[in-house]
Amino acid sequence: MVKTRVLVTHGLSFLPQADLILVMVEGEITERGSYLELMARDGAFAEFLRTYANKEQEDDESEEEGREEEEDTEDSAPKRGLENGLPAAVIGQNHTSTSAVRTEGEVLGKKAKNAEVGRITEADKANTGRVKLSVFWEYMKAIGVVLSCVSIFLFFSHHFASLFSNYWLSLWTDDPVINGTQPSREMRLGVYGALGVSQGIAVFCYSISVSVGGILASRYLHQSMLYNVLRSPMSFFERTPSGNLVNRFAKETDTIDSVIPSIIKMFMGSMFNVVGSCVVILMATPLVAIIIPPLGILYFFVQRFYVASSRQLKRLESVSRSPVYTHFNETLLGTSVIRAFGEQERFIRESDGRVDHNQKAYYPSIVANRWLAVRLEFVGNGIVMFAALFAVMARESLSPGIMGLSISYALQLTASLTWLVRMSSDLETNIVAVERVKEYEDTEKEADWRHDQSSLPPGWPTAGNIDIRGFGLRYREDQELAVRNITVAIHGGEKVGIVGRTGAGKSSLTLGLFRIIEACEGEIHIDGVNIATLGLHELRSRITIIPQDPVLFSGSLRMNLDPFDGYSDEEVWRALELSHLKSFVSGLPDKLNHECSEGGENLSLGQRQLVCLARALLRKTKILVLDEATAAVDLETDNLIQSTIRTQFDDCTVLTIAHRLNTIMDYTRVLVLDKGEMAEFDSPSTLITKRGIFYKMAKDSGLV
Repeated sequence: MVKTRVLVTHGLSFLPQADLILVMVEGEITERGSYLELMARDGAFAEFLRTYANKEQEDDESEEEGREEEEDTEDSAPKRGLENGLPAAVIGQNHTSTSAVRTEGEVLGKKAKNAEVGRITEADKANTGRVKLSVFWEYMKAIGVVLSCVSIFLFFSHHFASLFSNYWLSLWTDDPVINGTQPSREMRLGVYGALGVSQGIAVFCYSISVSVGGILASRYLHQSMLYNVLRSPMSFFERTPSGNLVNRFAKETDTIDSVIPSIIKMFMGSMFNVVGSCVVILMATPLVAIIIPPLGILYFFVQRFYVASSRQLKRLESVSRSPVYTHFNETLLGTSVIRAFGEQERFIRESDGRVDHNQKAYYPSIVANRWLAVRLEFVGNGIVMFAALFAVMARESLSPGIMGLSISYALQLTASLTWLVRMSSDLETNIVAVERVKEYEDTEKEADWRHDQSSLPPGWPTAGNIDIRGFGLRYREDQELAVRNITVAIHGGEKVGIVGRTGAGKSSLTLGLFRIIEACEGEIHIDGVNIATLGLHELRSRITIIPQDPVLFSGSLRMNLDPFDGYSDEEVWRALELSHLKSFVSGLPDKLNHECSEGGENLSLGQRQLVCLARALLRKTKILVLDEATAAVDLETDNLIQSTIRTQFDDCTVLTIAHRLNTIMDYTRVLVLDKGEMAEFDSPSTLITKRGIFYKMAKDSGLV
């Protein structure tokens, strides 16, 4: 099958293998043709090709000659095979396959071991059993203990006034009528009116208190969760799917915002209604006390059975919602790739499957609700029947007003009882949101942001000396050390390159320098200060990094360059000029007020990298870390950036994680890491002379 392949690259070594080369400058195609055609022209790009590509070709030729020499030295192996009477190809093939099988076995063994040690990500977990009283207490504390007590008192006042007003009305109906009027009518009316006004005031006050309490609790719990999540170490975000966080910050917070306060209001109202109804019925017909305990026991078991099922179904529904959010978020991020490979149907099926799995927990909760309604109607109707029966039996000793009050409350009891069970179950079901939000309180946190008693000298670090002593770290407790036994002394102003194969621990070492990951062993001292004794802000604000993946935020370009407004416009423009972005920003309609989209998507990857360089130029700290900062830019821009770093950070200590070795060949020293350990540390020329790991890497890159 013939396929068209389009390669967007800065790597000139791939150009000779291309059939057609398109040269783009400022969004336009300036030249096109094959590699030979472009070389034959006298354009600017042809000169660029001669400068860089010829050098790479020479390096490739020297590398091929080296490989031929290595092959000549291995000719003795086939000869030994012939002496043994076996074909040389078979001997070599058998040896290679045996090594491959052994290597593959080791890799599979390590993977199996890692899989047993711990999963990469952790799925959302559902708790079991009753919700602990501590969860209710946490919510009460979030509202405020005083405000909670005031709200309960207002609820009691309202329902007591309501109950007493109905009782007062029943007494009023029993007053004798003399000459067509009731002598105590004005007094009865005044008391009844006062009770009605007090009910209105109590309802207004408890509605305000519950609403305000719900807002205070929601804000407190959200801020607490946000603080706990932001203070979590990187290992937390590596093992926690994004859907888990979205679920808690969206659905669970919405439940705390809008659902729980209204449920509390209805639960308290239903509870006082049921208690008041039982009190009135017992006062009117004491014989009902015989039947209420058995019905109460039946009601209790039905309620506990329902709540246990409903609560766990709510937990399962909440947990199964997280994968829906995770998959949707991943689908949005990978929309272009999904469409490119025509996998829309598969992702739609996966989304539907996760939604169906979520509904498997939601639908039974509706069925359980209907099951509860039938049983509660039976209990409520039983109380109504016995209240009416005993009222008829005791009709001679009861006043008409009290009898009517008892029957009317008995008729209301069914609805109140049903509503009370539903609200109690809904309260315990939805308070699970508070339980899930509070889960992040128990997770591991980073060190303190600031120390109250800081003894740092002004302007620290002043020299930029870095002393690493037996340093080691791991990403998670259940994993092996990613970096171990690193002992290095870097003097102030030195330019040190950090190189190594993929997975050698280069980025891990810089993460330890910023304490993104805490050290498991050893120490790092900067200008004689152990960084482990500092607050994280005290440390990170005094070291600058230009990351491999540039980070921009939604907002103006100036905000991304100077988020704390600590520099003047002249300083910002100077930084843009040194980072070779001044002409680009000057051409924008809004210039420094140009609005950057989320993640800086309306800027190219190279421009985002240059914005990070401009940030570093503004801060100008004594220590600068470059994590392959020029990987996304072309060779010419790379040279400009490297020259800027050499001139503007001449008196600073620069640590550069490099994949392009040509960028660090003029550095003071080079630290070579291999399998998480320090393999070599010396000047580039000395390391090449020693013909060790660095020499092989330089040879593979065509530099020697």
